[in-house]
Amino acid sequence: MGSLLMEPVDVEAYANICHPQATPGNHSLAICLSPTMIQSRGIFHHRNPLDYSLPLVLLQLSIASFFILFTSRLLKPLGQPNTVIQILAGLALGPSFLGRIGGFVGTVYPFRSLVLIDMLAALGFMFYFFLIGVQMDPWILKRIEKKEFLIGFSTLTFGLIVSIFTTVILVTSGIDIEPKIAKSLVVVAIMSSVVGFPIIAQYLTELKMVNSEFGRMALSSAMISNLFGFVLIFLTSIWSGSGSSDEDYTLYETLSATALVLIIVFVIRPIIIWNLKTTPDEEPLKQGLLCMIFVVVMMSGFCSKALGLHIYLGPFIFGMAIPAGPPLGSALVEKLDFVNSVLLMPLYFVKNGLVIDIFSVKLKDYLVVQFIILVACIGKFLGALLSALHSNVPLRDAVSIGLVTNFQGVMELGMFKMMKQSQAINNEVFIILCMSMLIVTGTITPILRQLYDPQRRYVVYKRRTMLDMKPDTQLQVLACIHNQDNVWTTIHFLEALHPSNRNPIDVCVLHLVELTGSAHPVLVPHKLARNNSSKGAISKSIVKAFRIFEQSYYGVVALHPFTVISPYVTMHDDVCTMALERKASLILIPFHKRFISGKPADSLKSGVKMINTKILEMAPCSVGILVDRGLVKYSRPVLESWSSYRVAVLFIGGPDDREALAVGVRMVGRPNITLNIVRLLEEGKCCSTNRDHKCQKELDDEVVNEMKFQMAGNNRVIYEENVVNDGTGTVVLIRSMEDKYDLIIVGRRHDTRSPLILGLADWDEYTELGTIGDMFASQDFQSNANILIVQQHTNVQDEWVGISKNYYDFHVSRIHNHDDG
Repeated sequence: MGSLLMEPVDVEAYANICHPQATPGNHSLAICLSPTMIQSRGIFHHRNPLDYSLPLVLLQLSIASFFILFTSRLLKPLGQPNTVIQILAGLALGPSFLGRIGGFVGTVYPFRSLVLIDMLAALGFMFYFFLIGVQMDPWILKRIEKKEFLIGFSTLTFGLIVSIFTTVILVTSGIDIEPKIAKSLVVVAIMSSVVGFPIIAQYLTELKMVNSEFGRMALSSAMISNLFGFVLIFLTSIWSGSGSSDEDYTLYETLSATALVLIIVFVIRPIIIWNLKTTPDEEPLKQGLLCMIFVVVMMSGFCSKALGLHIYLGPFIFGMAIPAGPPLGSALVEKLDFVNSVLLMPLYFVKNGLVIDIFSVKLKDYLVVQFIILVACIGKFLGALLSALHSNVPLRDAVSIGLVTNFQGVMELGMFKMMKQSQAINNEVFIILCMSMLIVTGTITPILRQLYDPQRRYVVYKRRTMLDMKPDTQLQVLACIHNQDNVWTTIHFLEALHPSNRNPIDVCVLHLVELTGSAHPVLVPHKLARNNSSKGAISKSIVKAFRIFEQSYYGVVALHPFTVISPYVTMHDDVCTMALERKASLILIPFHKRFISGKPADSLKSGVKMINTKILEMAPCSVGILVDRGLVKYSRPVLESWSSYRVAVLFIGGPDDREALAVGVRMVGRPNITLNIVRLLEEGKCCSTNRDHKCQKELDDEVVNEMKFQMAGNNRVIYEENVVNDGTGTVVLIRSMEDKYDLIIVGRRHDTRSPLILGLADWDEYTELGTIGDMFASQDFQSNANILIVQQHTNVQDEWVGISKNYYDFHVSRIHNHDDG
């Protein structure tokens, strides 16, 4: 049979559950597999499929995955993280719950299936540790600040000192504690004081907090704690001697681990990096490279086991040696994570659940061990809290960081198993640690959700709109780019905003890249002359295009390009935070749908739509959604060479339409731009008694009248009014604008009670564009004109809804001096 990865105490517990009448001496016979009992001929041949290995393991995989999915559906409304759900699902199949039903475990998870379950679970956990290593970027240590180092070091140190000191007092106080429990308490104190960086990154990503200010600080601090914690775990494992009292064995084990690490870092890593450099940036990774990496993962696990080390050590170190993030790290996570987490890891949780019987723990022992764990948790919390407050971190964020340090998950579960296998702790202590992990993590999560308010960070005390800009001030624009297709549409729009000496533009470009191969979000700034970051290489062609645009408008356009590598669920935080810091007046985001010659072609990843929706909800300034309908693509910014660039603003009324008009009026400064303002009016006099509606109508009239007065005599500006009866008339007017313009600007939100759009919202296909924007972006609109859907900023503390007269003075001076640039 060969040696099992499971420790003997697990085999004994598993056998007692499946065959309580069996004796320990017969267990090895019960798990011998017959080579002829692999595939069943089926029930119609009077064969029980569960007597054969293949049908049995397929049923086991199905049940394990089903219970995890069922538990997820049950607990997700409570906001519990995935690890809590997965461990609870594993426990549900064991002797703590369903396993207490007579014959359930013996039928579905019989003792003879132990070998296959154990090997598949070990394979899944080996690849899990490899993926954890891939997502850890050791080079991030270079960017960690002193306060983050202080928080991380204080968290581990304070928790360790308090818990060990309490353990010594408890053991020497004369309290009656079983010797096995007393021997394990120091290890429990160390294990409970360690902080797991990958698990914290995973939790914060799940909770959509990874890009918050405290989230970034918590991750950096956790990295420091994790490094010191690994040293402690390694020393504790060596101290236990892997169950051996032979000092030479421990020395050989240490030397073997060192040699394995050196070979991975200085031999295998350079080979992989060389292969990456030989692959052009625009080409997909070579399949041979990915296959080689998969082979090395399994070989590193084999070497670890052959050298007497833990099977997970080699894959974990190898994962850390692989460059995190795109292109390689992302590709590995994308290919492995789903299969491993859905197919193999459920067996790992089930395997652990099958040998955990929470009813076997004595209450006295539980209270003693839980007390030490609680002291360690409080120590970590206080260490993080006090050091964060000392570093002038706000109280709410400091408390959040302290809570986050007590997150535990699969990685800690593996560490508990390692300590149990090395006999540093016994089975009862292992069960208590697992129970405590569920209790602490499950309790912290809802508290943290209550403390974290994402929208609180983006509330400002002054509106940031183009309508409220002062004259002769620099326009701050934040442009988001997902891929190369978004570049030239964005550049053409920025050109149309007429950068000049009196009215310069400051453009912050964010290339948004999904984080799939790293645990830590990354913001990569691109310096003017060079780019040293390997992560920034994926943005090289995009940055180059914007550099050309900047050089074409030297002195009037300032460019600040960045690459944002972050999970889609929290990427809006990066965008909104950057807009807040740079005091942007307008965020440009590309529409998630791509068009070719006016026809829908394909979509960006589904996460892009979610990002756009979140930005619209939380943006600290106005937002513009650019819909590229397939106008001719250019290889360089050539808008200034066009004989005519036709722009239309459709004005129905409301704050968003007033902002759309402000964008359009700014463009008139370019001598080759013609602006057509099309205003829709209701037939007859408005009879609404709604005060807000009347106020908005007065503001609309004031804006339009001021614009008409200032534009008088400018033959490049055309204003027209169209009276319509209902939504059908609006549709007819929109269709009449086909193939007349190169850019159409509309507001996103309108009064749903207005007869002008009544009933049109029922046909919305793209809700993030609003009713009118959706009609222009639909495939029924036969035009190649690009569309800009504008949403005015309203997320202010004390909003003032008046009109800034400075805005009009600004445009008057610019229009009469359109050739100043």
